[in-house]
Amino acid sequence: MAKVIMTCGRICCGKTTYAQKLREERNAVILSIDDITLTLFPEGAGEMHDTYALRAEQYLCFLSLQILRTGTDVILDWGLWTRAQRERLHAFYTEHGAEHEIHYLRISPEEWERRIRKRNARQKKEEPSAYFVDEGLLRKVESLFEEPSETEIDRLVEA
Repeated sequence: MAKVIMTCGRICCGKTTYAQKLREERNAVILSIDDITLTLFPEGAGEMHDTYALRAEQYLCFLSLQILRTGTDVILDWGLWTRAQRERLHAFYTEHGAEHEIHYLRISPEEWERRIRKRNARQKKEEPSAYFVDEGLLRKVESLFEEPSETEIDRLVEA
C-alpha cells in the first residue's frame, strides 16, 4: 500500500536531500510547498507568504491523495514546525484512510549553523532554489519550531 512520508525539521536541516534520497529508494513523488512559493513568488510573497503556504498545503494534501490512489508513495518535503500542523495532517490522512509516517530530521545546533551559512552563500551566487535564511526568518523558525515528541514521529533521522 502506498503511503505518505512527511518530513519534519528546522529549515536547512537536510529535509530536501533526505526527500530526494527517499524518492529514489521508493520511486516516490515529492510535494514541496517551497517549490510552489519560490516558483510563484521568486522575489518573495511578503506578508502574504503564510497565507499562500497554507493554501499550497491544502492543495498538496488533496493532490497527495490522488497520487496515493495510483499506488505511488508521496513525500511531503515540508517543515512541520508546529505540533498543530502535525496533528492536522495526521487527522487528515487518518480521515482519508491513508497510511502516513513522520520522519523527523534532528540536527545539532553547530551543524545547523554551518548548513545555514553554506546555503546562504550558495543563494547569493545562484538562482534561488531555497529560502535565504536572514535574521528575520531565523527568528521566525526559532519561535515557531516545536520539537516533536517521540510519540509523534515514526522515524528519527540524525541529520
